[in-house]
Amino acid sequence: MQWLMGSLILGAVALLMRRVLHMDEHKSSAMRAVGSLRGELRTTYQVVAIEIETQSAILGITLDDAFSERRANQHQMAWRVVALAVVEWERLGKVISGLHRILSAFLPTTTGTPPVRRVAVGHFKTRAVLDTIGLYELLDRLLLGSKRRFGLQLRLLDRASTALSRDFGRVCRDGQTTLDSSEECWTRLDQCFHDFDLIAKETLLALQALLGCQTPEAAHELVLELRMLIDRSMRVAVPSSNQLPVSRSRV
Repeated sequence: MQWLMGSLILGAVALLMRRVLHMDEHKSSAMRAVGSLRGELRTTYQVVAIEIETQSAILGITLDDAFSERRANQHQMAWRVVALAVVEWERLGKVISGLHRILSAFLPTTTGTPPVRRVAVGHFKTRAVLDTIGLYELLDRLLLGSKRRFGLQLRLLDRASTALSRDFGRVCRDGQTTLDSSEECWTRLDQCFHDFDLIAKETLLALQALLGCQTPEAAHELVLELRMLIDRSMRVAVPSSNQLPVSRSRV
């Protein structure tokens, strides 16, 4: 019961913040289509989506604070705040990688045909992700069958997330050592977050697609896996109400 109440509260806050920031104009297709899912699947998807969007928003807020310190020429404090962002990044990364693992495990036994849409590769900005995308675009044209193409998308998102996390960590370590205040360094941080947030959204789209073509038996097992993943994430840290979502422009 507490788990459900917490989810409802987070959902209400996320919806309010989305409207305040005019984010409704850019709703993901996953959220537009989620109403077609069966009751338990729809509820589970919403819980997962709220958790990921909340964690991404907290990460964005933390980085915004770091950018504010940098603009105030408080470079040491700015990098201390970035260190906090690294912790939030790692927490969100575990949820995203866990989702990739679960989706990949359930894809082979899926009896339906998951709808395949191409990953929005043109929206990514970092070299770490762009280097991963080239092979994906080639294979996406060659592979036949929706399951194979869906699996390819999952592998792309997982590899891109891993490469991006590695790049973000490297930039953070180097910056903390030298207290780097250069535009190039901080632009890379901003672009890393942009791409990581986009990977999270693409992963939610993949989750919504796979949930929609499960048998009742497989759906129940999938729901249990997803709830365990989110429960583990919530036990790590439960954000207080004054930390919840906002994403401000850093440019």
